[in-house]
Amino acid sequence: MKKRIMAIYDVDPLFADRFAEAVNQKERVPFTVMSFASMERLKRFAEEEQVEILLIDAKLKEEAGQIRAGQVVFLSDGETIPELEERSVYKYQSADHIIREVMACYSTRSVQPIPAVVGNKSILIGVYSPVNRCLKTSFSLVLGQVLAKDGSALYLNLEDCSGLRRLIGPSGPGDLSDLFYHHSQGNLSWAKLRSLVYTWGSLDYILPARYPEDLCQISGEEMAQLLGRLAGEGMYDTIVVDLGQFGKKAVDILEICDKIYMPVRQDRVSVAKIEEFEEYILVSGHEKILEKVQRLKLPYQNSFGGQKDYLEQLMWGELGDYVRQLLKGK
Repeated sequence: MKKRIMAIYDVDPLFADRFAEAVNQKERVPFTVMSFASMERLKRFAEEEQVEILLIDAKLKEEAGQIRAGQVVFLSDGETIPELEERSVYKYQSADHIIREVMACYSTRSVQPIPAVVGNKSILIGVYSPVNRCLKTSFSLVLGQVLAKDGSALYLNLEDCSGLRRLIGPSGPGDLSDLFYHHSQGNLSWAKLRSLVYTWGSLDYILPARYPEDLCQISGEEMAQLLGRLAGEGMYDTIVVDLGQFGKKAVDILEICDKIYMPVRQDRVSVAKIEEFEEYILVSGHEKILEKVQRLKLPYQNSFGGQKDYLEQLMWGELGDYVRQLLKGK
């Protein structure tokens, strides 16, 4: 897939160079970012090549009008410029945050579909268990992070109350509800998708639905269609879906998964829940799901510190070792 060109010009050439270097290292950003230290060189380039997005210092509004570009997004140093507010991003933040906000600006005019990677479909891994308090979400996050070390991975959480916003830190308003809305309206583009993606370490993720009511309104079949589309486009090597307590609606999603990990516990109530789930799968005619299920008895660790470092401790504790060993055996 040929990447489009995003040009950046800033009064601080070092900022532009660093931004271009950071973004160009990310395979899942469908742009080649080119930084320019000279306005004249930028103008000449734009005359000869198609610049899809121009990032330029907000103080250079007049100069920006002289450059041929599909869309102009202004870099603000914090000063509010009312007429540019909808087309500006704050420059003193991480490259990930800037790209996400740029994609949000770009998605308002972009109708380009999500670019498919020919011949490459994402592996869809479902993590599901009818058993509570079995480290399912902790396992899913660590699994996604380990997979992202060797390839690209996206994590999606379908729980009513995941706690992810508090575990990973401050984030913006976009979430899974927005992703599903764009999909249901038939206008899901790669720009809209990218505007919703955050990154923890090497792992990309989209925030879970903020309100449980949003998930209640989505059928299992509809969610399966969305996940099937994302997997079919092949933007990621792996998509990890934490199904939470999606209930019997989970069956539609589990059917399209390539692999299913099921954390379990060995107390009598948990065993009974697993037996009941398997019985339902059989009587409902979805027995092929059971062929993809791998039960996991996850290691518990009690030596965690505070919430701030919880995820990092998971990665390098017993659970992280367990996941790395699990993936070696596949």
